Formats: sequence, structure tokens, C-alpha cells
Amino acid sequence: MAIPVRFNAFRIHNDATGYRSGIESIALDDLAPGEIVIKTAYSSVNFKDALAGTGQGKILRKFPLVGGIDVAGHVVASTDPKFKEGDAVLVTGCGLSETRDGGYSEYARIESQWAIPLPQELSLRESMILGTAGFTAALALFRMRENRQTPELGPLAVTGATGGVGSLAIDIFSRAGFEVHAISGKTKHTDYLHSVGAAQVLGRDALATTKPMESVRFGGGLDNVGGPMLASLLAQTAPYGNVASAGLAATHALDTTVMPFIIRGVSLLGVASAGTARDIREAVWQHLASDWKPAHLERICTREVGLEQLPEVFATMLAGGSLGRTVVAV
Repeated sequence: MAIPVRFNAFRIHNDATGYRSGIESIALDDLAPGEIVIKTAYSSVNFKDALAGTGQGKILRKFPLVGGIDVAGHVVASTDPKFKEGDAVLVTGCGLSETRDGGYSEYARIESQWAIPLPQELSLRESMILGTAGFTAALALFRMRENRQTPELGPLAVTGATGGVGSLAIDIFSRAGFEVHAISGKTKHTDYLHSVGAAQVLGRDALATTKPMESVRFGGGLDNVGGPMLASLLAQTAPYGNVASAGLAATHALDTTVMPFIIRGVSLLGVASAGTARDIREAVWQHLASDWKPAHLERICTREVGLEQLPEVFATMLAGGSLGRTVVAV
């Protein structure tokens, strides 16, 4: 398939005229080098994308770059024999929209070492409803299960439950046989949280304790918020339960004590999805395409937009108004 001389991309600049982003016409040679070229079908919007696109977070390490930390599409050119024209692939994280051009482009040039062949059980669109958010949620479960997390330890709490990672975590954890308790201050979305798999929906006051140790309430959980809520979740986790930390929607700070760790044997697991080793990355995507595939993907995908609507989506997300996942049809 012939690649057009020029095509559209959502590009981010930071130079003498200031920080800015928007749709531009670019050429293939404007993109970072890589072994494969993808005709993009879909991307997605993550909190990191909103920070990068607006400059409210120091995400990009070089400029200019095409935004979008996720991409899925078909290979149109390859110098790597493992990939041929027509192959469906996906990439999440791996430096996209950080050190190299990302997925908000009609064509993306990618290092083949990070491209994952699309599992047969997933469509390109489904893979981007999942995207980095779904991969992060599943990676958290992967790490917890490696550390002997079982449903018998008790329910898993999910903070930041209405966001992309939170919504998908509820569905993924439920599919894996865990009871899930969603923690959210957005009472108007209680029905939504139940509909994607939450057995209980609890207000933020469920994680309001400031004591170093509390009565056991949860078997473990996934925290997307940081700060006092994470400290409180650790204080209420069962002996040898696991709490995965994947976000800092409230704060990067954590004021806690060692007591949950040395008295109950609680483990705090870090989840850094962007640089995950390829063997783990492939294993997680196989789970997402099979036994952990969310049952409510279309419900969790609350919006589909084009490149021109990205600034509006970023603003809504940074204002705390997003729900579920936004897919970008490129």
C-alpha cells in the first residue's frame, strides 16, 4: 500500500512561541525512525495524553512529537521479517508521545520490538478501548496474582473507579473471579459502576481513615489516586494481601507507616506499564484477549472522537469530568 506524501497528525510543540498542540500536515520523514509503518485505525485518550497535549504535565522529553501513547492498525511497510504488510498490530506506551512520535497520526512509524500482533480474539477497536488503561489494570492483576493474591483473601478495592483504568480494572478483576468494591466520590455514576462489574460502590469516606492500621476490609486493591486514600487502603488490607499503585490523580505523595507491611505482610506493588518487558507484555495481552477480556467494553467506551476533538477531551479529563474510555478513530 502506498503511503501518502503528507498526512494529518496531532503534533505537540514547545519552543520560543510557547507550548502548543494541534493537527498538522506532516511527512513520513518527520516521524521518529522505526522498522514498521502502521496505517492507524484507532488510538485512545489516557490521562497522560491529556497532560502531554496541554503541557500540564512534563511528559514529552523532546519536541516536536506526535501525541498519543497508544496506537492500533495495519502494517503498510516493514523492514523486520517478523511483520508483513497487512498484519494487525498494537502498541501501548513504550516511549510513544514521550521520546518518540505517538498514535495521533494517520500513519505511525514504530520500533518493531514494541509491536504486539493483535490477538485474534480482539478487534483493533477493542484493543484501543483497552489501550494503556486496560493494560495497566491487567498488569496490576498479573503482579498481584504472581504475589499469591486470591479471591479468598477478600474483595479488591479500586480507587478512581470511574476513570479508564478504574472502569476496566473493575471488569477485568470481576472476570478473573474477584469480588470488586469500587471507590468513588461520583455518586451519579453508581449505576454505571455496578453495570461494569462492581459488587459494591463505596464513597471516598471508605478510605478516609488516618490510623496506621484499621480493621481488615479488603483483600487488596488497585489505587489510581495516591496520597491518603492509598495509605488508608494499605491500613485496611488483609494479611498478605496486595495493593497495586498505578496512578496519582490526587497526589504523588504517600504519608504512611511500615505497620501494614511488618504486621500483616501487606505488599505494595508498583505498576509501571510503559516499560514492561516484552514477555510480560505478551502474556498480559493474551489474558486480555481471553480469560480476562472485559465483558462490558462497549459500555466502558463512553465516547469516540476524531483528532480534531482531542483538545476538548483533554480539558474534560483534566477537570475530572471523564467517564470510562475515549477511543480516537483516526
